[in-house]
Amino acid sequence: MTLLPVPHTAIIVVAAGSGSRLDAGAPKAFVGIDSRSILRHALDGVFAASPAQVVVVAPAGYEGDAETELREAAGDRADLGRVVTGGASRQESVAAGLAALWGDVRTVLVHDAARALTPPATIDAVAAAVKSDLGVIPVLPVVDTLKKVDGDAVVGGVDRSELAAAQTPQGFPRSLLTAAYAAARESGVEYTDDAALFTAAGHRVRHIEGAARSFKITTPADLERARHLLASSPARTTVSATAGDGSAPRAHAPRVGIGTDVHAFGGDGDLWLAGLSWPGEPALSGHSDGDAVAHAIVDALLGAAGLGDIGEHFGTAHPEYAGAHAEVFLARTRELLAEAGFEIGNVSAQFQSNRPRFSGRRAEAEGVLSQALGGAPVSVTATTTDGLGFPGRAEGIAVTAIAAIFPRGVQA
Repeated sequence: MTLLPVPHTAIIVVAAGSGSRLDAGAPKAFVGIDSRSILRHALDGVFAASPAQVVVVAPAGYEGDAETELREAAGDRADLGRVVTGGASRQESVAAGLAALWGDVRTVLVHDAARALTPPATIDAVAAAVKSDLGVIPVLPVVDTLKKVDGDAVVGGVDRSELAAAQTPQGFPRSLLTAAYAAARESGVEYTDDAALFTAAGHRVRHIEGAARSFKITTPADLERARHLLASSPARTTVSATAGDGSAPRAHAPRVGIGTDVHAFGGDGDLWLAGLSWPGEPALSGHSDGDAVAHAIVDALLGAAGLGDIGEHFGTAHPEYAGAHAEVFLARTRELLAEAGFEIGNVSAQFQSNRPRFSGRRAEAEGVLSQALGGAPVSVTATTTDGLGFPGRAEGIAVTAIAAIFPRGVQA
């Protein structure tokens, strides 16, 4: 007996792929990330979103495994779920999912199980944006420089401002998507995704912002990335130590990260340090504005959350950050932490240099940095090295930063 009222939205979770590139000895959806499979993590996200009918499309022979994963993820919402057998192609598998939808369903989301860490908020945002004549897909901007190649020769560039990386779930009005699938079946054309099939039938698709965690697990490196993110997630930050009286363990502990950064003098323009411009002071060289204080804080925050380092997110492979100032780096870092389920406790940074004279602008700098971090307390101190080392020789500035973060909702 299904739950009432019956949802008007359905999510088809496509899990019928072989996963040949993953080469893990099983269909991709049933490969473990940690103690749970890729499919289970995908379903955890689906059932954490707003109620919807959920249809899992499984490979032949794995229907029972899919049913187990579905029921464990659904809990008391198991009546909303169903497993069907997929086809020889992705298109055939989605068609099998469409055939299993309830009559009340008006909006259909098609989701790849391989995008196992997709946030529930992204799923809800796609569903909310679908219109009666309009499909919706989540996308991320393309940040890498793209080139046209012919064999081993580079023959031209590609304007990435016109490009976006498509993700799932992709949402559509049911009636138009069903008709588009019927047309595709008659034509015999195979499309790369549902949005392409939908637009080929003459319908419009718009995009909304996707999520960094919605990456597709395709290769062993992708699987390791997913494992790393899950190992760093708030759900795994419990502390086993008991209180001094042997009582129950503490629920969650803060995570602490450390960051360092060094920049030499020799850049163009004015010095930027601790989020402030210092007219008349020699500038630091660097990919962005060379603000070593801000950069060390970014590394400390990313390290605390287990999200890599500043080079991964803001390095030379990301030309959009060339020349950017502290508030851009820190605001984006705060977004990355929020997506991973963390909030910032406090940050402390110290820089070593003979210049600039910092004490008179300390409060101003701390205010700018704190504002960029959503109001989290920030303290910045400065010291000299009594003429020792490259800071003492006025060749550059060295910074060390420490950050404390908490799983969201844990701070008092």
